[in-house]
Parts: sequence; C-alpha cells; structure tokens
Amino acid sequence: MPNILIADDEKEIVKLLKIYLETDGVTVFEANDGAKALDILEKKDIDLALVDIMMPKIDGYQVIKKIRQQERYIPVMVISAKITLSDRVLGIDLGADDYITKPFEPLEVAAKVRAQLRRLNVTSPQAHTKSIITVGDMSLDLDKCIFIHGGESCELTKAEFKVLELLMSQPKRVFTKEQIYESAWYDDGAVDDNTIRVIISRLRDKVGAEHIKTIRGLGYRFEA
Repeated sequence: MPNILIADDEKEIVKLLKIYLETDGVTVFEANDGAKALDILEKKDIDLALVDIMMPKIDGYQVIKKIRQQERYIPVMVISAKITLSDRVLGIDLGADDYITKPFEPLEVAAKVRAQLRRLNVTSPQAHTKSIITVGDMSLDLDKCIFIHGGESCELTKAEFKVLELLMSQPKRVFTKEQIYESAWYDDGAVDDNTIRVIISRLRDKVGAEHIKTIRGLGYRFEA
C-alpha cells in the first residue's frame, strides 16, 4: 500500500485530497507546515509527496530540495496558488514532477497521483537496464543526470534531463510537444508551450543549439 504525504497549510484542502486518495487504497500522512512535512519524510517510508509552496516554518521549495537530496527517488507534485510561468519553471527545476495550480479538481489530482505511482514502478532506479544513452560523441548518464560531450560534463535539471532523455533515445525522430510534455511532466492535459520553449532553450545552451532542431508545426528532434 503506497504512502502519500500531503503538505499544505490549508487543512480543508488536505482533508479533501485525503478523502479522494484513500479511496484508491493509499495511506495518507498529513502536514500543515514544512517542518512537519520534513519530520514525516524522515520517519516514514513515503512513496509520493503533494507539496504546497507557501507553507509556514519551511516553504515548499525547501521541502522539495530536501526530498531531492534523499537517495531514494520520491515523485513530487506541487499544489500551489502561484500560477506564473516563472513559478512553475522554478518548481520543476527544483525537481517537481508535476505542478498543479489552485483551485483544482480533486478527481484530476487523484488520477495524476495514480499515474505517478504506476510510472514509479516502471521507472524506478532498479528498473533501469541501460544507464547511458550514447549518440555520436555525446552521452547522457541516466543515473547521474549528466550530459557529456567531448569529455566535458554538464549537469541538468530534472525537466531538462527528461526532455533530453526522450530526444536522445531516438535521434532524428521528431517528437511532438505533447509527447515531450508527457515525458517530462507526466501530464496528458493541455500542453504549456511556454514551459517547453524555456526548457528547450536551456538545453540548447547546455548541449549546443545545433543538436536540437525545431521542426515547424511538428516539434523537435535530436541530431548528432
């Protein structure tokens, strides 16, 4: 039975989400501030965390950073009233797997949680059979999230890593924005074009603009 942490200073939201999530047979741990959330993470074997950004004592950004410092991978879904593109990009850059804005539909959140848990079983570190993707003289270390080109290494954020992993997995194949969004953020909903453009721009700065081609009206492809 999966253990899920809900960290939000709005008690009504925690109770509402708990009702919907427990119908799927999960165990829910509640926290109304960041300090309590970190205490639960330290003492309990949490499989997924729903984290609000604006919490007392310790904010959600710091909670996410602490989660990403742990050896075991834990999916993180941000639930926040902060809706600007910069807020979403910051949350994803810190390691969030999804970003849900308030107000939200509880049934949709529950569905996204189920999808994250399914993918966790498939994409856990123990499931990796190939730890490095190589294209020409470039390689992507799946364990360290590092891009290597000509002996020089470059660290990537989680979103950058997921997008680059998809592109490098099948060089010269064109991936649509929908496929890229689903790969990086596990969301089958509307595609945020601005978010994708920001990530692609950052990747081009890191790996070389000539390696990520824009195919107008279709999407992007990776070239050696």
